[in-house]
Amino acid sequence: MIHILIADDHSIVRRGLKQILLDEFPDANIGEVNNGLELMHAARAHRWNIIISDLSMPGRNGLETLKQLKIEFPKLPVLILSMHPEDQYAIRALKAGAAGYLTKESASEELIHAIRKILDGRRYITASVAEKLAENLEQDSTKELHEVLSDREFDVLKLIASGKTVSEIAEQLLLSVTTVSTYRARILLKTNMKTNAELTHYAIENKLV
Repeated sequence: MIHILIADDHSIVRRGLKQILLDEFPDANIGEVNNGLELMHAARAHRWNIIISDLSMPGRNGLETLKQLKIEFPKLPVLILSMHPEDQYAIRALKAGAAGYLTKESASEELIHAIRKILDGRRYITASVAEKLAENLEQDSTKELHEVLSDREFDVLKLIASGKTVSEIAEQLLLSVTTVSTYRARILLKTNMKTNAELTHYAIENKLV
C-alpha cells in the first residue's frame, strides 16, 4: 500500500487531489493537513512514501517547512504543488530539497506521472525548469535582482508589490511588524531601490505578481 500525505489549506484542492490519486491508486492511504505545523506533526507521526505540499499555507513559510522536512526526513520525497509559476519558486524549491515542482494548473495532467517518477527514485523536472536550472549555474552576476533575495525576502517583496501594508504582511506571515520592516530594508538594500513603488514596478515588470 502506498502512503501519501497532502498538505494544502484549501479543502477543495485536497478533495480534488485525493480523487485523482484514488483513481490511480485505489488502495492508497491518503492523509490530509492544511498547514506547515500540521505537516510536520503528520510527518513525524506516520511513515509516508511521498508528500504533496503547497507552498502558500497559513503560518510557517512553505520553503522553510520543506527545509525542515529534509533535515528530519532526508529520504522522504516531497512534491511541491503550487499556484506560483515555475519561474518564481521552482528553483528555490528544488534547492531546498523538493523532489519535483508542479503548478496547480498542470496538476490534473502531470500529477500521476510526477508521482510515479519520484517514487521510482528520480526527480520530476519539466523542460522549462531544467532550462532555468542550467541558467542558474552561471555566475551570480548574471542573476536577476530578485534571485539574490532569501526565500522570506522574496515572499515579502511579492506581498509589498501586491499592495499589502507592513502590518498586513506581518499578520499574513505571522511575523512582527519590526521583522517585516527589517526584511523590507534588506530587500531595498539588495535591489538598490528606495521605495515600495520601485519594488512594485520591478515586480510587475518581471511578472512576479
